[in-house]
Amino acid sequence: MSDGVQARQGPSTRRRVLAVVSLVAMVLGLTLLVVFLVRQPILLIGGLIGLALVGAGGWWLATEQNPRRAIGVVIALAGALAIVWSVLRAFSDNYAGLWRLLVVLAVLGLAIAAARGALVRELHEIDELRAGHVKPKHPVLICNPKSGGGKVEKFGLIDIAEQMGVEVVLLEKGLDLAQLARDAIDRGADCIGMAGGDGSQALVASIAIERGVPFVCISAGTRNHFALDLGLDREDPRKGMVALRDGVERRVDYATVGDRLFVNNVSLGVYATIVQEDEYRDAKRETTQERLPELLGRQAEPFDLQFTAPDGTQVEGAFLIMVSNNPYVLGPSLDVSQRRSMDSGQLGIFAVNAATGAEAAKLVARGMIGLGKRDPNLFAFEATAFEVRSRSGRALAGVDGEALDLPTPMQFEIHPGGLRLLVPQEDVLVAEKRRARDVSLTALTNVARGRAPKQTSTSG
Repeated sequence: MSDGVQARQGPSTRRRVLAVVSLVAMVLGLTLLVVFLVRQPILLIGGLIGLALVGAGGWWLATEQNPRRAIGVVIALAGALAIVWSVLRAFSDNYAGLWRLLVVLAVLGLAIAAARGALVRELHEIDELRAGHVKPKHPVLICNPKSGGGKVEKFGLIDIAEQMGVEVVLLEKGLDLAQLARDAIDRGADCIGMAGGDGSQALVASIAIERGVPFVCISAGTRNHFALDLGLDREDPRKGMVALRDGVERRVDYATVGDRLFVNNVSLGVYATIVQEDEYRDAKRETTQERLPELLGRQAEPFDLQFTAPDGTQVEGAFLIMVSNNPYVLGPSLDVSQRRSMDSGQLGIFAVNAATGAEAAKLVARGMIGLGKRDPNLFAFEATAFEVRSRSGRALAGVDGEALDLPTPMQFEIHPGGLRLLVPQEDVLVAEKRRARDVSLTALTNVARGRAPKQTSTSG
């Protein structure tokens, strides 16, 4: 069943009731919480101070060299103790207050659970979506044996592919990955998969788009953010192999910077500079910890990066710009940041603008304690197209983790539903549940009114 048919039919009565329950519980829970905090000012003030200290200490720990990192640990611990002290002090002689807090948490928990239920399609709808099977006659899997520390060999992907009747092509040193993909399609491949990291996935996906064949993502890289955000199993790439012979087609977005496709993100500024280090590929965390304090130090100069914000503001010397294929729900690092949807039709842009590294550190620290939205030098927005400029005419970039030196201006663009993916049947339900985590008042209101929120595309 197509998304358009589902939109006309609208959500079921059960989902509409859950949406109403969620909205009512949200209003009730937030009202009780406000009343509770007003009656417990110690908890409010102490908790905010503790949260601020934890955020500041965490930033020092990430961006400073020893012995300043030790100071960051002390500050973060002090903040945690302040939070604990505030809670214990507030409830020391007031068990009724503790019960009120538990009631608030229960009501808010009900709101979240009901919201999740309201935004996930019914099982019979999922079954209908699964009906769109694609059974390739000549699938080809390209394997990078070195990716992910040797996951291809560790999980026996080559043997599994050969038992399934899938042609295997090995990416050996010195071979051109794009040409391998084109040659496979020229030999008659009607489906092409890639067992490797995100950079390899993006390159083979671009050839699949170019030649009009579906693509299969096998998560055999180190981190595989693309597989994670698709809802695929990153820990066991064998589970994705079935899609090469019997998969369900999903349509997801891809993005481009110039003529280069990317499936995750392009980072400019601080992170792009770190990616250029020779040691980064084998020791990402250690290299980042070593270089970040230097790049964000008090003597660091702004990067040669400019862009125009949605309100027309001309931003000069941004320390960090991240442009993603669909917006991320940002966490403390890219490793824990995720995308709830892969078919929003929007680029996600996050940027930090500052005159010095120390100022950039303060801005990010403000963002970590929830004050970033009020700061004019922190930018987070969505767009279908975006441009980054530099006076030098070039800029270092990390494109899906690959270190590049690209000409400017860089033109970014989203391509809605442009990538045909074949995925295991189970991925459809997993993707639905992931999308439902992105709870919004607009989506819940639409369901409560009988209108379908935007759904994850599964067929062309």
